[in-house]
Amino acid sequence: MYTLNCKGRLLSLEKPVVMGIINITPDSFFAGSRHLVTDLALRQAEKMVKEGAAILDIGGQSTRPGAERVGEVAEMERVIPAIEAINKEFPEVEISVDTFYSKVAAEAVSVGASIINDVSAGLIDMGMLPVVAGLQVPYVCMHMRGEPGTMQQSPEYEDVTREVLDFFIQRMEDCRKAGIRDIIADPGFGFGKTIHHNFTLLDRLEAFNMLGVPILLGISRKSTIYRTLGISVEDALNGTTVLHTIGLMKGVNILRVHDVKEAREAIILTERVLQAEGLV
Repeated sequence: MYTLNCKGRLLSLEKPVVMGIINITPDSFFAGSRHLVTDLALRQAEKMVKEGAAILDIGGQSTRPGAERVGEVAEMERVIPAIEAINKEFPEVEISVDTFYSKVAAEAVSVGASIINDVSAGLIDMGMLPVVAGLQVPYVCMHMRGEPGTMQQSPEYEDVTREVLDFFIQRMEDCRKAGIRDIIADPGFGFGKTIHHNFTLLDRLEAFNMLGVPILLGISRKSTIYRTLGISVEDALNGTTVLHTIGLMKGVNILRVHDVKEAREAIILTERVLQAEGLV
């Protein structure tokens, strides 16, 4: 069983939890997750909290393939007012800031965030790991080949599972040397990986349990789902739930999602199956 120390509050991962996505961006790949105005972000936060989200992940920069990078000042102007307002309105929920800038991370924690979610694993801003260590908050360390602007330009692996595991073994050592105590591993579905790579990682997801840290699954409504099914991102909820269920059966601890209610239902029903099998 894992617990995360979120600024002195313990978040238990004895059962999987849901992280709801709230993007303060105009260009995230799923239009339903865009909430550029703080009032809209607050309404979405209220909906997600009522539906059972334990964490709200606030991001001010799209990391979809080919996305242009937003500077840290512009990103801060987007996310800080939203984090401050959501923390004030819903103090019971943990807030994660989705950023690869250490200055944004530090400012976000100062106004209420309690988790840092970094798609670059500290490799874009070399100041990130020491800043997170100083803040003493949990750190989502994600695998990405390249950077968002270039990551989908013919990514290649000899063995994607082994290479991503090797990355985490090294990067987690770097995190611990920096002084980060609570690390969450995110294999980075869709970040420098083909659809085949994504399905291979999902099939072998239980291998990541060897890392001894919580595993986050971020596959909600991604192109692996809608391109495989030949549908739109708006129609990808059912496919998302199917892959969430597979991930849960393989030991995932956190689901990062656009649709909280459906993810919570997947967790409850999967838990009943595992209880029947005597696995939990």
